[in-house]
Amino acid sequence: MKNWILRQTRDKSKTTPILFFPAARLLGITIKELVHSAPLQAQAMRAIADLYPTSAALSMMDLSVEAEAFGSEIRFFDADVPTVIGRLVKDRKDAEKLAVPNVGLKRDGIYVEGVRQAAGEIKDRPVFAGAIGPFSLAGRLMGMTEAMINCYEDPETVHLLLRKASSYIGAYIQAFKEAGAGGVVMAEPAAGLLNPQFCREFSSDYIKEIFEKVSDNDFIVVYHNCGNVIPLLPEIVAVGADVYHFGNSIDIRDALAEIPADRLVMGNINPTLFSGESDEELIRVTTGLLDMCGRHPNFVISSGCDIPPAADWNSIKLYFNLIRGHYGA
Repeated sequence: MKNWILRQTRDKSKTTPILFFPAARLLGITIKELVHSAPLQAQAMRAIADLYPTSAALSMMDLSVEAEAFGSEIRFFDADVPTVIGRLVKDRKDAEKLAVPNVGLKRDGIYVEGVRQAAGEIKDRPVFAGAIGPFSLAGRLMGMTEAMINCYEDPETVHLLLRKASSYIGAYIQAFKEAGAGGVVMAEPAAGLLNPQFCREFSSDYIKEIFEKVSDNDFIVVYHNCGNVIPLLPEIVAVGADVYHFGNSIDIRDALAEIPADRLVMGNINPTLFSGESDEELIRVTTGLLDMCGRHPNFVISSGCDIPPAADWNSIKLYFNLIRGHYGA
């Protein structure tokens, strides 16, 4: 996988947007069916890999599955991603009683199996799993507003919850690794709401510990945050990720100026531009970003976040064609 990073710097015509959920329409199924079936998830990853020269096959970015493993109620939709309902942890007693679940008892087991099947079928590129970051998971278990307030008013309870969240996330990523994944994309958008001190204390320190346990020459870690990360870059760089993936709320040139040249920086096309109604803007933004940042050896263009399930496949095709044209591929 370290060689995969090197290949990315040499052949940047192969991009890896966060592209999974639109495959439901390719397969003629609902999102609800997709998130409950390992074979369908593997089929979705394979379908995208067959269509486009992505540098990796990505599993879904579903930020509800880990909360469900802890016991949260989840609402499912036919045409949209699942969402967490309510708060599982309301006070210190709830945090103390909360048990760290074993991996594989709920949909997390389906997702691990989906990656296992995809890794067995897709041989020309690595398969990447998806996982939530610890503070983002804490926000789903406690409530995001409450988690933010408690960083000030009850930090020990937040740390208790984070220790449990991190223990589970580490085991979940390890299960993906054992299933054949070549890496994981960890989404930690909630950390973008914190100040630098709190970002390090309540997010980066925990992520760094997880990454140190799972990362090696055969398994790389990708840190994703689609918030305004520029004030937080020292804390984010401290997690020690192999790849940093950012959203369209920043000028990614600022990130390239701060992140070490031996780490990939990916992003940051607005995912709403893949709707089929903004192709002129998609062309302008994609070509502009390539012109501005393509000269950086460690820059790889990507969508800034998860491409929505209702995205237009003609717009997705246009995006890939623009990149191939820019690099003469």
